[in-house]
Amino acid sequence: MATFLLVPGALHPAWCWHRVVPLLEAAGHEAIAIDLPGTGEDRSIDPRDATLAIWADHVAGQVRRAARPVLLVGHSRGGLVISEAAERVPDALAGLIYVTAVLPVPGKPLRETSEADPGMVPDIADGCMTFAADIAIRHFYNRCSAEDAAAMIDRLFPEPLGPVGTPSGITAERWGRVPRAFIECSDDRALSLDYQRRMQAAAPCDPVITLDADHSPFLCAPAALADAMLQIAERLAPA
Repeated sequence: MATFLLVPGALHPAWCWHRVVPLLEAAGHEAIAIDLPGTGEDRSIDPRDATLAIWADHVAGQVRRAARPVLLVGHSRGGLVISEAAERVPDALAGLIYVTAVLPVPGKPLRETSEADPGMVPDIADGCMTFAADIAIRHFYNRCSAEDAAAMIDRLFPEPLGPVGTPSGITAERWGRVPRAFIECSDDRALSLDYQRRMQAAAPCDPVITLDADHSPFLCAPAALADAMLQIAERLAPA
């Protein structure tokens, strides 16, 4: 049995994984979706006080407490967070799974390296960003049902800007020695498939699995996503 620790992307709460968790559990694994401090149901800090270090320390703590072997999964901006957590606890991880997620560049902040679609213009206030519903639907949920998109939009939270402005602290010696897998999404209108593959070229991942899905495969293709994660578990955390 592996333990999947699931970190959501920007603006998204742990709830976004609600269809994937039972599928992983049905296959005999443990699956825990994580709200980062100041997001979702974790109101331990004000969102404006969130930092990349706070988030990475929180996730690393979850890794230390989890049953082994641990597969740390990050979606979108969650790739930044799981990378920083891996830098803290590389020996406690069986692997990292990037779900159409950012692969950070050592020493660079995400806001300088990310290539989100230029049509994704956020609203910024009080040190956080949000997106209008029409922009979110067009870029995050273009393959989702209207009902699923509306349910997710109702749960989005303001995304703190501090973490994406912090230079990545990952190193080849620690983060770099943790096995990495990538689940790319071919119809992603937030992080294009071309961008996903250029990130992989700079930080190779193995295996790489392609899904016919948008930026939110946990909503539009949960069974395919869970199956891809189980395939990766067989490689990185065999029974």
